Amino acid sequence: MRTAAETIALWSARLTLDDVPPEVVEHAKLHMLDVLGCGLAAHGTGVGGEGRAAMAELGGEPTATVIGLGEQLPGPNAAFANAMLCHGLDFDDTHSDSVSHVSTVIAPAALAAAETLGASGRDVLAAVVAGNEVVCRIGMAASGEFHRRGFHPTAICGVFGGVASVARLSDLDAPATTRALGIAGSFAGGLFAYLADGTPTKPMHPAWAAHGAHLAVALARHGAAGPRSVLEGKFGLYHAFLGAEEGDIDIAGQLSDLGTRWETLRIAYKAFPVCHFMHGSLGAAAEGAGGRTFAPDEIADVVVTVPAAGVSLVLEPAGAKIAPRSEYEGKFSLQYSIASLLVRGHVAVSDFTDEAIADRDVLAVARRVRYATREYPSYPQAFPGGARVRLADGTAFEADFPYQKGGPENPLSSDEVRAKYRENAALVLSDEAAERLEESILALDELDDVRGALWPLTLRKAAAV
Repeated sequence: MRTAAETIALWSARLTLDDVPPEVVEHAKLHMLDVLGCGLAAHGTGVGGEGRAAMAELGGEPTATVIGLGEQLPGPNAAFANAMLCHGLDFDDTHSDSVSHVSTVIAPAALAAAETLGASGRDVLAAVVAGNEVVCRIGMAASGEFHRRGFHPTAICGVFGGVASVARLSDLDAPATTRALGIAGSFAGGLFAYLADGTPTKPMHPAWAAHGAHLAVALARHGAAGPRSVLEGKFGLYHAFLGAEEGDIDIAGQLSDLGTRWETLRIAYKAFPVCHFMHGSLGAAAEGAGGRTFAPDEIADVVVTVPAAGVSLVLEPAGAKIAPRSEYEGKFSLQYSIASLLVRGHVAVSDFTDEAIADRDVLAVARRVRYATREYPSYPQAFPGGARVRLADGTAFEADFPYQKGGPENPLSSDEVRAKYRENAALVLSDEAAERLEESILALDELDDVRGALWPLTLRKAAAV
């Protein structure tokens, strides 16, 4: 009987783009474009660059492009640097059932491998889809459970998806890919401890997963071994991280329809650069406000509703959430973010600078935000929420979003995704450079060799356009 790792390896090693429905391919392209735009915006706002600086210090053979760096870096190091930037603003996509950010691991890992190896765009897309599906299914088998224990599934599940992508591009066969997946289990990690003081540690989680995927594949290619039962076995992933016994987690069921059910279609884009658990309430408040903004003394009371699982991430401890101590803490404060929406009329990248989070008008409203939990039938398939705003004149408005904007049930159009990319890219790229990158990603399946396609990401080349 095959183990879960063997099932993943056999499927991902054989996957070609001809096996993937056209709709899935188009979504994969748009998600890659979206996450690269998020990385460009992070660079433009000075966020997440520490990984790039650290990786540049390590030196090595230059084979892969890095956002905001004129020189290339070795593939594993480029994957780390880009993944940290792409997650730096928390504006990148999320798969709700697995509670995992997907593209911030898979796209940097796959693109770095593809540039290093001179892969075709078709192979890149097949590898990205393989990685996406693996991340989602490993997380879905224990939906919400990693979060409950204080682990970040983006990192925990992401390293396995990264291996599926990089191994596919490296032409590893199924047995070697199985070994790489086994090795990756010992690289899995990522703690939510940053929530205690608002430190921006979280972007390092996908970076480590993307980097670890490259190392696991390289080790397996050189003959290193890893346990076949790394996911479901005794002391495997689910046992070690969740305390699950063999048979408690139905990973086999999640893998049984690989190639027929496509979770890539269910990866949700973000309409706001904040934790996805806040998007339902923010969307509800925006709908209720109808484009109006309010002075602090016009707002008497705000009540937001969220699934109980989101409280510890975005609402508690209330003392820290009503007055964020850092940009990153602001992105995990529903009190601050909904106050920004009501006072400023938006929740944008610019709303989380040191100056913005000290805005007295916004903080005054944040102190008036209370919350209630609700069992939403749409959770965990979506990130639902509601908001009720009572005004000082006695009037009130409220709305409820069972499905947040950007998810599959309430989608962003392809034009809206491209507009989001362009807005983010405009922080650092000329219109021409941004357009060239967009054209390259959306026509990736037409490229015989992806090397050279990512040149707009580098400052030096972008400046020459």
